[in-house]
Amino acid sequence: MSSSPEAPTQPTGRRHVFFGTTDFAATVLRRLAGSPHRPSLVVTPPDSRRGRGRRESPPPAADAARELEIELLQVPSVNDPDAIAAIRAASPQVGAVCAFGQLIKDPLLGELPMLNVHPSLLPRWRGAAPIERAIMAGDAETGVSVMRLTAGLDSGPVAHQQRVVIAADEDFGSLAGRLAELGGDLLVRALDLDAAGELDLVEQDDDGVTYAEKIDPAERRLDPGRPAVELAATVRALTPHVGTFIELDDGGRLGVRRAAAEPRHGADGEPAEAELATADDTLRLGCGDGVLRLEVVQPAGGKPMPADAYLRGHAPPARSR
Repeated sequence: MSSSPEAPTQPTGRRHVFFGTTDFAATVLRRLAGSPHRPSLVVTPPDSRRGRGRRESPPPAADAARELEIELLQVPSVNDPDAIAAIRAASPQVGAVCAFGQLIKDPLLGELPMLNVHPSLLPRWRGAAPIERAIMAGDAETGVSVMRLTAGLDSGPVAHQQRVVIAADEDFGSLAGRLAELGGDLLVRALDLDAAGELDLVEQDDDGVTYAEKIDPAERRLDPGRPAVELAATVRALTPHVGTFIELDDGGRLGVRRAAAEPRHGADGEPAEAELATADDTLRLGCGDGVLRLEVVQPAGGKPMPADAYLRGHAPPARSR
């Protein structure tokens, strides 16, 4: 496994199918489309209802495929016989998988070699939410791995891996964007080497395995009994795609889009645990350890705004022990 792989001098693309769903996958797809490895077919799930209005929308990778004028196949299960037949009809030699969201099984998995782009330093953070879990855990770095897809959960041998430093104030949106760009580059290199018969694969070390469980809806709630540092990391990990919130005394919620942890100084006006304090155009939540300063908030039904702007147009929110 190499951190800076060398591509063949004259890469020759092989006919391949791309499996992906999310914005991350769409970024990788656009990178492939501009390389010798332009997919002949893109496979995504069907359109689904998303957002506040619950309007039916296509997956981002489907939008990208249409934009790039690549044949698109949308299927509820890639393992259905009709889906497999359509993929076989494309005569692929290799598959590329990125944030697809469906488990690919035999016979397709056994007959089509596939390379998977995963945004973590495998074997750390196998699973559904590797970027979020890396931020929430306070990891100093993460990265992208390109691996051979196998029946195990992100357990296949790794071809390429590159590390990325996580900035102290970086949220999911920023980090995911950087990793997606890197993922596209690494996948192109891997496909170059695969086409040349020069792709080396190294088995993962089971000693370093951790799992990135799917984000539970309950994790969106900021529990003031936890340390402020943990809550600030949770805000960053779930912004902007999921969002976090504080429960208010009236049963409502105040969304939190950016926040910072502060130590306690024992000063007058500093909020007790579970209390919200408003002073000098700031909002601060007392926590089990430290204070969480709310920098950007989102009122119910409204748009994100700086805390001082929120306080100029709204009554101070009530949150007490």
